[in-house]
Amino acid sequence: MIRENEPYILVFGASVYDIFGFTYKNYRCKDSNPGSVKVSFGGVCRNIAENMARININTKLISTLGNDEKGKSILKYAESINLDMSESIVLDGESTPTYMAILNEEGEMESAVVDMTITDKLTEEFVDSKSEIIKNSEYIVVDCDNPSILEYMLTKYNGSTRFILDPVSAAKVQRVKHLIGRFHTIKPNRHEAEVLCGFIIKDSDDVRKAGRYFLELGVKNVFISLDSEGIYYNDGNKEGFVKAHDVSVINVTGAGDSCVAGICYGYMKSLNVIDTLKYAIAMSAITISHKETIHPQMDCGLVEKYLKELRFSEIECK
Repeated sequence: MIRENEPYILVFGASVYDIFGFTYKNYRCKDSNPGSVKVSFGGVCRNIAENMARININTKLISTLGNDEKGKSILKYAESINLDMSESIVLDGESTPTYMAILNEEGEMESAVVDMTITDKLTEEFVDSKSEIIKNSEYIVVDCDNPSILEYMLTKYNGSTRFILDPVSAAKVQRVKHLIGRFHTIKPNRHEAEVLCGFIIKDSDDVRKAGRYFLELGVKNVFISLDSEGIYYNDGNKEGFVKAHDVSVINVTGAGDSCVAGICYGYMKSLNVIDTLKYAIAMSAITISHKETIHPQMDCGLVEKYLKELRFSEIECK
């Protein structure tokens, strides 16, 4: 059940209706290809919100949807996993954000169509209509998809709540580089961090230099994903690296989304930075062990199981 009077995290971003066509063999352009079609729900912010709901974090997700069957199915699914999307804007005559891709027999994309036009309908007036929801949230998770609205939120609601940024991509994060100091928490990967700090990150010294740079700008907590090398952290008091060993990998898509959800779990449960990171890494390990972007059995019990079974290494910087 969604808990109305308990502390919550607000996620503000796109929910996407994904359609994937998989061809069986010998893909032919400009022709009908035998294959299979799969429909799922995506969007970085929606994925983060679902992961949080699955680990029993009180979560509200605000997205812009069309009043179409795609939007209705996203809302219905959210209700089934106790993800509160009741504050989302639903627009008549508009199309819910949609991504449609054709993949060949090797799993490589041949073509895709992206319909995100409705996201341009998000206005400052709509944001302000949710001012109480924003101010009463413990944290707000955002990405870089709508930089003008993001800057408006960071400016108007600075000090009212704490913002967490998932940069999504090196190309997109360039657009919000000037805003980084206003975030409580950032979780870039190595390439995104390089864009934000302006220098190449080759080794641990460079990572630490980047961490100090972000803290000097005003960021409170820095987490930099280093892929197989683990995650670097710096919260102004402790700094170091945490890594899980011998993790099974099937599909890395969605690992970053679940990692952010794990960080949010640590915040809401008042865990220390190491335990927060271990929880986040365990969620990522669960995610990449399955072919789906979100592990269908993701829950607190599964995370606790992984926490007991994973072998972690920790390096604290002095």
